Amino acid sequence: MSVLQANRYVHVVAPKQAETVDEPRMPEPSENGVVVAITYCGICATDTHGYSSAALPPAVFGHEWTGTVLAVGTGVTTVAVGQRVVAGVGPACGRCPQCTAGHAAHCDLAFAEANGITDDAPVHGGFGTVLSVSARRVVPVPDALSDEEAALVEPATVTFHAVKRTAMTLGSTVVVQGAGPIGLLTAQHARNSGAGRIIISEPSPHRREAAVKLGFRDVVEPADLAEVLRAATNGLGADVLFECTGVAQLFQPSAELVRRGGVLSLLGYPGTDSQVSYGDWQSRELTVIGSLAYSHEDFVGSMTAIAEGRIDVLSLHTGTIGLDELTDMFDELDSGTSVHAKVLVDPRR
Repeated sequence: MSVLQANRYVHVVAPKQAETVDEPRMPEPSENGVVVAITYCGICATDTHGYSSAALPPAVFGHEWTGTVLAVGTGVTTVAVGQRVVAGVGPACGRCPQCTAGHAAHCDLAFAEANGITDDAPVHGGFGTVLSVSARRVVPVPDALSDEEAALVEPATVTFHAVKRTAMTLGSTVVVQGAGPIGLLTAQHARNSGAGRIIISEPSPHRREAAVKLGFRDVVEPADLAEVLRAATNGLGADVLFECTGVAQLFQPSAELVRRGGVLSLLGYPGTDSQVSYGDWQSRELTVIGSLAYSHEDFVGSMTAIAEGRIDVLSLHTGTIGLDELTDMFDELDSGTSVHAKVLVDPRR
């Protein structure tokens, strides 16, 4: 079946159970929507957790996609047929309570789009051949980016947003906890933002090697982190620690690695509640920054960094699979033994 005549997609129907759906006709765009032929869709840790729990909104299961516009609605003026795009969020709407109160950077509509819970959210994500989606949700891709780079724009933008929100001081001593795709992208953005010394902590030897190949010198096992940090800061601790693992049990130990008056920046999303010492955080006057998703303008920043060679995303790409291999890959990634960093799904395979 041609992707111009039909659609094939994978969605989760129960924990650890996915279903492949074949639709005989290509979806039509809404008045303010577009239809995109998916080129690649990256597998995120969120997707792996969603496969295991069946707890994600349908549009979020497969949210790191890039493709080419096949059709546009009658009201669409922002993109054209044949244009390459990536999944994103729209500009601040100017009408929601956040926007009308002057907090456009936290637009309710853009936040809902990022979380797949708008009324016009797609009925499935990017693990498919074709996707019908609001034109607000697509961001044009610069010619300088390859298709593989475009497929990695979304996680690069998540981390761009987090480092931007953290607003660290030039020359800061930075710890990045976790060297998966999010950690490695965060470390690169922190380097671009003027970090003085970056120490990356990661238990996996494959991921430590990936960090070294990206030019980071201080790459350590978690057991050695405290001692290396102590020596680097004369016992003070990190100016900024980016927590990129999402392991709930690490939150308090991570905070204790930050100097008094320093910053704990949270990127990894925990699946369970965390126990922390409120008194410790308060008495040491820690600044805690939470970060989730991104805003529309963050995509421009991250794509510019990739196009100018200041962020290397291609080294994170360790494999490409087809839709029929998706569930096996989820099981592999969930096992904790996979050597993969970022796997892309090519629905044409």
